[in-house]
Amino acid sequence: MADNSNSQKDIDCAVHVLMEEAKALETLASVVDGEFHRAVESVHKMKQVGQGTGRLIVAGIGKSGHVARKIAATLSSTGTPAFFVHPGEASHGDMGMITEYDVVIMLSNSGENSELSDLIHYTRRYNITLIAMTGNENSTLANHADIKLLMPKVGEVCPNGLAPTTSTTMMIAYGDALAVALLKRMGLTPDQYKVFHPGGKLGQKLMKVSELMVAGDDLPIVSKDALMSEALLVLTGKNLGAVLVFDGKDMLGIVTDGDLKRHMSPDLLQKPVVDIMTSDPMTISQDALAVEALDIMTKRQGNYITSLIVTGDGKVSGMIRLQDCLQAGIA
Repeated sequence: MADNSNSQKDIDCAVHVLMEEAKALETLASVVDGEFHRAVESVHKMKQVGQGTGRLIVAGIGKSGHVARKIAATLSSTGTPAFFVHPGEASHGDMGMITEYDVVIMLSNSGENSELSDLIHYTRRYNITLIAMTGNENSTLANHADIKLLMPKVGEVCPNGLAPTTSTTMMIAYGDALAVALLKRMGLTPDQYKVFHPGGKLGQKLMKVSELMVAGDDLPIVSKDALMSEALLVLTGKNLGAVLVFDGKDMLGIVTDGDLKRHMSPDLLQKPVVDIMTSDPMTISQDALAVEALDIMTKRQGNYITSLIVTGDGKVSGMIRLQDCLQAGIA
């Protein structure tokens, strides 16, 4: 049986840590100034001459190094070319990865890590913009940086005041702020964002209707003059749960499995499709997100529908099914 006393102590500890770190973020938000704008500006306008677009180099040691890796990953995934360089490895050859077209951001709460010295010296020698993210405005790192992202002096929430906790939380948040500000500067669209996230839930949620729709010869189509006997053959042959009724190049309506059930009678197969079809089927643009199509099909008042007509340039371009959305992992 769990010790209720220890259980409550653990919960109280968690609440205390979270509240203290939340307070630290509020304090950080209150001191953001023009230096942040300068940082965004310098990264946004990284030199695009010579060898090409510059990259944002993110560096740090210890826990700051782990945060630096995360910040580099977030920036890369939101359209800013960035990668992590370990200052120690930079001193042993990786310095050659950094070019004069790049911007370097170095993370160190104390700003006095000896491992950073070679990288600092390299940026000064080759006139590479150096952004410091530190909690010590009088540190070696801050004194040599072109831009200073200073964090407020907030104690670590660690009981001993030693383990990087609050400081790394502020660094991560500052990195997120930088990534989002740059993303907004670029006006990154969902389509562009998807390029960096082709797999996983992010990629799935950003899939377009055009990527999942059935089109061309795979569409189940019958003429307006067809009888239901012909429509049934096309419906079962294409196995898409519906048949589109056309008059030349114009779509007049759709006959679905549901329409068959609603009009079931002994003479159903002898009836014209125009008598059975739904003449105002719901449609969606081929440029819409597939998740929007799923939302329409599953959240319609009454029974959900299993397919939508897809349009493009004012014409029917395909059909998207509920089943295809679910199989693609869009939910």
